[in-house]
Amino acid sequence: MAHTAMSGNGTTSGDDPLQTAVWRLRSRACWADAAALLPPDGAAATLQRAGLLVERCLYTERGWAEAEDALRTAEAQARSDEERGAAACERGQLAYAATIHGVRDRADEARSALGRAAALLPPGSSGRALLDFRRGLLAENLARSPQAALAAYRRAHAAAAAHSDPLLLSFTWRHLAGLALREGELAEARHGFAESLRIREELGYLVGTAPALASLADAESEPEASRLREEARRLFRLLGGVPTWLARQLAPPAPGAATA
Repeated sequence: MAHTAMSGNGTTSGDDPLQTAVWRLRSRACWADAAALLPPDGAAATLQRAGLLVERCLYTERGWAEAEDALRTAEAQARSDEERGAAACERGQLAYAATIHGVRDRADEARSALGRAAALLPPGSSGRALLDFRRGLLAENLARSPQAALAAYRRAHAAAAAHSDPLLLSFTWRHLAGLALREGELAEARHGFAESLRIREELGYLVGTAPALASLADAESEPEASRLREEARRLFRLLGGVPTWLARQLAPPAPGAATA
């Protein structure tokens, strides 16, 4: 399962106090509380609120109506091409989340919205890194095209590094590692998963740490793999079972089942 990513605002000591408070809530799976701190008007605030509530949908499989309302507000308040492109990117992510969770097949809407975002976001925009990452998600998980996903993730990875966006880098590292693992490249996969985990721990991105631990466990041998999965289970329980999709990956083997 894939995750969304937003800007890393609030992750460093010199950031605006409001953004720091929003980040702390978001990183602990309190998306609605984080969104409530933001000003009610203005393109930047409404876009950020929509992004938070879209991310909640992906991680919790609930809050769809609130995310749709927030997104419509962001779309209405967008004035520049960059703002309209960012709103289209969030529209594509919400449609992707609904599709991947089986709420409703909105794959065509997701592709259309991300295509619209690509047409609106100017070259070199920081928003294009996130857009490329999300296009990679569609290629990997909806189109089942790992080669197209790899190209998109690599573009996103390079752009995230150029724009100093460590949170997005944690996502690109993880998804590049996942493709490497699929190809049997264990050393490359282990390195990518370890980098993703390191960044998330440094940022204090608690809600993303359990998935990073579980992914690294898939590339490790025993007993390290079991230790990582148990730590992931501890964090998963601490956050009340979020992200919901991680439950399947962390389910303990049935009694008496053979283990590799």
